[in-house]
Amino acid sequence: MTVLQDQLDEITANTRNLVQPERMAVNERAVQELFASGIEGRILPVGATAPEFTLPDASGRPVRSADLLALGPLVLNFFRGRWCPYCVTELEAWRDLYPRLRESGALLAAIGPQTSRQSDFMVGQHSLPFPVLTDPGCALAAQFGLAYTIPDYHRDYYRSILVNIPFVNEDENWRLILPATYVIARNRRVLYAEAHADFRVRPEPEEALAVALSAVSR
Repeated sequence: MTVLQDQLDEITANTRNLVQPERMAVNERAVQELFASGIEGRILPVGATAPEFTLPDASGRPVRSADLLALGPLVLNFFRGRWCPYCVTELEAWRDLYPRLRESGALLAAIGPQTSRQSDFMVGQHSLPFPVLTDPGCALAAQFGLAYTIPDYHRDYYRSILVNIPFVNEDENWRLILPATYVIARNRRVLYAEAHADFRVRPEPEEALAVALSAVSR
């Protein structure tokens, strides 16, 4: 079994070899400030009731959480955008696990603030078989406690690496989300919830998969 975090750590190591230390320091500062804000402790916790939603998929068609949950337990993966190599690597890991998830009777949806057009590019480029949904302005992510505003100094960093978040998201407010994984039972109860202020750290998909599979038999 390939461990996702090992793949992500390799991305981090390669980045540190390629990017000047002073530029890496900007990311480190942003991560530390986000962690210090206590946002990790305010995410929607296990045992809470997940909000309902209707969001457009990569083709612009509306997808309702109620329709997904009518079919089985639901894994939600909140991601930052197709510009983030950590998010893409995580979603590819879920792509590879998706047949096991569906065979068991559970479902998966990925949710990010990018436009449906951006999601359509990503679905095609990475052969993602599950719905990739657009969360305009991070409104749903905010209900899960995941949304925050990027500080000015970090905006300058993103501009310097040609990541135009207002363009990708069609939102001038520079809102972004903590990457997070949730497992939602059919009655909307949160069974699994994990998010990290450090975007380079992600939960192992196998952990959430095990929760989803156990929920099917309940």
